[in-house]
Amino acid sequence: MSMFCFQCQETARNTGCTVRGVCGKSDDTARLQDLLIYVLKGISWCRIEAEKAEVTLNVADRFLVESLFATITNANFDAKVFEKRITEALAIRDGYKKKLIESGLSLDNAPGAVTWEPAGVSEYDLKAAVVGVLSTEHEDVRSLRELLTYGVKGMAAYYEHAQNLGFENREVIAFMEKALAATLDDTLSADDLVAMVLECGKNGVDVMALLDAANTDTYGNPELTEVNIGTADNPAILISGHDLKDLEELLEQTRGTGVDVYTHSEMLPAHYYPAFKKYEHLRGNYGNAWWKQKEEFESFNGPVLFTTNCIVPPKDSYKERVYTTGASGFEGCIHIPDRKPGGKKDFSQIIEHAKKCAPPAQIEEGSITGGFAHHQVFALADKVVDAVKSGQIKRFFVMAGCDGRMKSRDYYTQFAQQLPKDTVILTAGCAKYRYNKLPLGDIGGIPRVLDAGQCNDSYSLAVIAMKLKEIFELNDINELPISYNIAWYEQKAVIVLLALLYLGVKDIHVGPTLPAFLSPNVAKVLVDTFGIAGIGEVEDDIKLFMGA
Repeated sequence: MSMFCFQCQETARNTGCTVRGVCGKSDDTARLQDLLIYVLKGISWCRIEAEKAEVTLNVADRFLVESLFATITNANFDAKVFEKRITEALAIRDGYKKKLIESGLSLDNAPGAVTWEPAGVSEYDLKAAVVGVLSTEHEDVRSLRELLTYGVKGMAAYYEHAQNLGFENREVIAFMEKALAATLDDTLSADDLVAMVLECGKNGVDVMALLDAANTDTYGNPELTEVNIGTADNPAILISGHDLKDLEELLEQTRGTGVDVYTHSEMLPAHYYPAFKKYEHLRGNYGNAWWKQKEEFESFNGPVLFTTNCIVPPKDSYKERVYTTGASGFEGCIHIPDRKPGGKKDFSQIIEHAKKCAPPAQIEEGSITGGFAHHQVFALADKVVDAVKSGQIKRFFVMAGCDGRMKSRDYYTQFAQQLPKDTVILTAGCAKYRYNKLPLGDIGGIPRVLDAGQCNDSYSLAVIAMKLKEIFELNDINELPISYNIAWYEQKAVIVLLALLYLGVKDIHVGPTLPAFLSPNVAKVLVDTFGIAGIGEVEDDIKLFMGA
């Protein structure tokens, strides 16, 4: 096999991609991503050893976070980017090694991720072929190491957004380093790694709380909002991904230019923040979940800006209209450089491009209602509690997570349609596109679909659950009339799951398939300890959840 990757839900045959990623990632890019992670583990090992010996090393937090983020599914497909990052990572690691040796520490027992010394870029591919996922031979240890690594990747994605808004937490970074270094330690048992995975969940809660504070302190608390899904007659830019700082700077730079801005997929919840409502040229949301972009980008006509992951390899017919920034990238597409400290990104090139394009073709009309993050739901708390106590609301269903291309994901549309009318869906992430445009109605004025926002806003759903536990004076969060039926796709969903497990939530159903990276024994631990389960037939699952 020329590669091995099983970090996302769409991995081939639910076993692993071995020739080319289902996502479109080439085998050489996959190998280079593996090698970058390998060197990041070496950097982390050096930092852990330095801390033990009280040796001060220069901080490379931003590089670590951005590098991890670039390796998540559908973020960056450009092999040259990873070659450059590996070279930079080796320079950082070697600087650390020098400092450790100068302080009197021996590296005789250091792992290969620390001691490997390539003569140049020409040796990268050779090394990459032997340091990937399958280099850990023991299946259960491999499974736990990858589960931990994917959790850390998800943390890095959320951390970068908070960091871009000036919010940081060194303890979270320290855990990332600890976790990555732990995957090099052959003395750790499976039980040790399970404990580390749960600690990852704790840090997942912390990083989502950090991002929630960053977003709300900067842009205000999300509020009940109707978002237009039609179009206007001006040329426009479509912004996708998750980074609100990028959106803010794009909106400022397009002001007064005659160019409108539309959100796409996971950027939809930006409309819920008060700070963005002042931009009249933020027209609405265009299209659906990320995987439909090949058709929808054709009809949009204008340029598209990816701020993070969720890229589908673009068709030649619109590839020249695709721009990337931040951790995202695709060979042949224009990449907008990062902002310098204290500065802003320069979006002038994409704005000038937009001016030359036709306005977007309308593909829908109407609106979507959202903005039900924890602050807005707390404002409705009395109404919600009364509806529960009176029996108007029998159960809440958390249906957060990711959408994807598989036909089996129609399950979530059918599930939403067939839920009893006295139930409410709590959602976050692009999984909502399976049902957020359905006429599901309301219960006494409370919409039956409450959208908290992006995938990272799953934190709001946890906060809501904990608040309801307090209001109803319950001892256990699992006593609430809340069921969890979550769709997953990539590594940010992994950290959300680990965060929920840390908070004590049990009996979570995950679909449309259980992760391929869970070995039978590791899956059994999750089943026995937390009641993790897959999905079945819609009718049977609803009966199970409703206790019928």
